[in-house]
Amino acid sequence: MDLLDWHRGRLSTRRLAVLVRHMPRDSAVARALHGEAAEWSVTDYLLATTVDQLAEANWMFATVNQDEDAEPLEYPAPVPRPSDGPADEPESAEPTADGAGQPQRPGVSELSQFFA
Repeated sequence: MDLLDWHRGRLSTRRLAVLVRHMPRDSAVARALHGEAAEWSVTDYLLATTVDQLAEANWMFATVNQDEDAEPLEYPAPVPRPSDGPADEPESAEPTADGAGQPQRPGVSELSQFFA
């Protein structure tokens, strides 16, 4: 397809808009409009969420079953997504009481009560 056909009057504006709107996800137009997010499908986002939830569940299991005198385990980092900036903290984290914006992590006793 030649885009000059639109200029020459052989291609309507409506047809051109339909063609642009329905371009493949990996097209240059989609990449220019949506950036790296154009390459991610719903399945990719669901898989990233599944990986995050599994890592969180493993962290909870390990935290509950570790020795009481052991130092706390590091919370798992989420899979980076294109729409996010740097993946420092998970989105679902609530700020602490002092409002510092750091997420509040459950302790061993809270996790033990939850899973008991």
